[in-house]
Amino acid sequence: MAADDLFGDLAEQAKPQADAPLGAPRLRKPQRDQIALRAVDIESLIGEDHPVRLFWSYVEGLDLSELENRIKARGERPGHPATSPRLLLALWLYATSAGVGSARALERLCESHDAYRWLCGGVSVNYHRLADFRVGCADLLDRLLSEHLAALAQAGLVNLETLAQDGVRVRASAGAASFRREATLDRHLAQAEAVVADLKREVDARSDASNQRIQAAKERAARERSARVKAAQTALAEIKQQRKEREEKRGNGKKPKEPRASTTDADARVMKMADGGFRPAYNMQVTSAAGEQIVADVAVCNIGSDRGLMRPMLERQPARLGGQPKRYLVDGGFGSAEDIEWAHAEGVEVFCPPTQSKHGTDPYLPRRGDGPGVLAWRARMASDAGKAQYKPRAICECIHARWRNWDLRQLTVRGIEKVRAVVLWYALTNNILQGLRLAGA
Repeated sequence: MAADDLFGDLAEQAKPQADAPLGAPRLRKPQRDQIALRAVDIESLIGEDHPVRLFWSYVEGLDLSELENRIKARGERPGHPATSPRLLLALWLYATSAGVGSARALERLCESHDAYRWLCGGVSVNYHRLADFRVGCADLLDRLLSEHLAALAQAGLVNLETLAQDGVRVRASAGAASFRREATLDRHLAQAEAVVADLKREVDARSDASNQRIQAAKERAARERSARVKAAQTALAEIKQQRKEREEKRGNGKKPKEPRASTTDADARVMKMADGGFRPAYNMQVTSAAGEQIVADVAVCNIGSDRGLMRPMLERQPARLGGQPKRYLVDGGFGSAEDIEWAHAEGVEVFCPPTQSKHGTDPYLPRRGDGPGVLAWRARMASDAGKAQYKPRAICECIHARWRNWDLRQLTVRGIEKVRAVVLWYALTNNILQGLRLAGA
């Protein structure tokens, strides 16, 4: 049979022309308004060698009963289950190592970042809970720092016989314009108390629930403003007393400047920073194992000068280490002659370069009035062996550099107790990572 007989009924089709239009192209375009269901294996979100696993393995072995005992949702009792303190601790440790210091930012990362999603394991967290936990467990962090330090020493990874101390100033969460003089503080306090009284009368007089809540919120804000001004007045009285004591000791006859205190953060003080400028800040003192970058102790104060801060840190060591170190390395100007004598009586050899004399005399030569401790210190620092033992002190500044890389440049909390809690987070995170490095070495 011929081909024409088979397809004779079909209409004859024309051949496509080379220049004929082909129509619009068919494309697969993204449609982001659709709902997609995906199966996710949380365990496979990160690799086996991811750093976040180190922090989780650390918190898994901790005794957190003091936090778990505070939880009220137990057994068959009513109440929503609480977020595990172990999870919150691991989240902030890892966030600190990644330079995250904001509770809101951490909440967003727990929803979008694979490492934080792996830590959460499907548990939702909110920034209020994260922020309260960060500043509310300073005592726990202090205990964990001591226990971790003791474990490193027991394993022979760190030598605590030689300690080094150094300070770093960190910008406070307060502006320079928030510092007020006494007359300004009195005026602001009177205005704040008047606003509180007016708002309280408005709240009591209104019956509309929604407007009443708005007025109550305004009244609460005014009360907080009044409390901050009162705290600034208290801080101003302390500054006055401190200046009076310094003037009596110096006796130079100069009229001191009128003191000021901050209405934003009453504990903050204006200090000279590393770049030579003056800004509101806190002075953080760090004691570390010399040459190992392991933090032994931290303290926070609002004194701009490091002079006289050696002895307070040494007095804290028996509670932290169970005894005093044999050698203590500090920068020039930390300790006075009285502090060196006290340390000598405690069996501690102080390594501190002497300050140059105004008269050009040799600072290593004995002077009239030197006690046995100061005489031994001068001879020790004049020897080559003493200078060689003092060299590892510079390594402790690497801790400050690491914290700067972790974005500890300006604090996001206010008040010296909250600042201390934040510094303890950085100290514990530093020791966990450095302990792993020493164990691997």
